[in-house]
Amino acid sequence: MIRLMVKSIIEFVMGILETVVFIASIFLVIYLFIVQPNQVKGASMENTFHDKEYIFTSKISYKFSPIKHGDVVIFKSPKNNEIELIKRVIALPGDTIMIQDETVFVNNQPMTESYIKNPTQVIVGGAALDGEPIKIQPGYMFVMGDNRGGSSDSREFGQIPDSLLVGQVVYRYFPFNTMGIIKNPLSFLPIVVFPQVA
Repeated sequence: MIRLMVKSIIEFVMGILETVVFIASIFLVIYLFIVQPNQVKGASMENTFHDKEYIFTSKISYKFSPIKHGDVVIFKSPKNNEIELIKRVIALPGDTIMIQDETVFVNNQPMTESYIKNPTQVIVGGAALDGEPIKIQPGYMFVMGDNRGGSSDSREFGQIPDSLLVGQVVYRYFPFNTMGIIKNPLSFLPIVVFPQVA
C-alpha cells in the first residue's frame, strides 16, 4: 500500500516536472529565436518611449520583410556589445543622409519628423557634420533617437552594421495605458531591401 502511494507521488511529481521542463523549453526557444522582452533605459527615445517602459522585440521580422525607414530597432552598442540600444532607423543602404540647420535630409528630401522631441543637431566630435552628406553603405543603417538632444546615436558613432541588429520593436506591454503595437510613422516611404553581408 505504502509502495503504491510512494509510486503515485513520484509519478505525479515527475509529471509536473516534465510539464515545467516542456513549458520552459518553449519559452527558451521563443526568447532565443523569436521574440525577447526589453526594458527601455534612459530618455533617448522620448516622447515615443520613456524610461522603464517594457517592450517586445521581434527577432524574426526581418527574415520575412525588409527593414524600413522609421522602424524602431534594438541593436548592440558598437562601443560595448553587451549593451543593447533602442533607436529609430532613419537611413538605409544606398541612401544619402545629411543634417543641416537642424533639418534631416534623406536623398536630398527634408524629412517631416512628427515624433522627435527637439530639433536635430550634430554631436560635437561625432561622425556626422553639419551640411556634410553621408552615403549609407551596403549592410549598414543610420539610426537616431527621437529625443535628438539626449541621444547617443549614428550622429556620434556612425553607421550601424546589420550584424549588430537584434530585432524590431513591435509591441509595448507596460505601462498598460500605452500598451499596443508599435506603428511606423514613416511607413509611406519606399521600402529598401536590407542587403545581406557575409
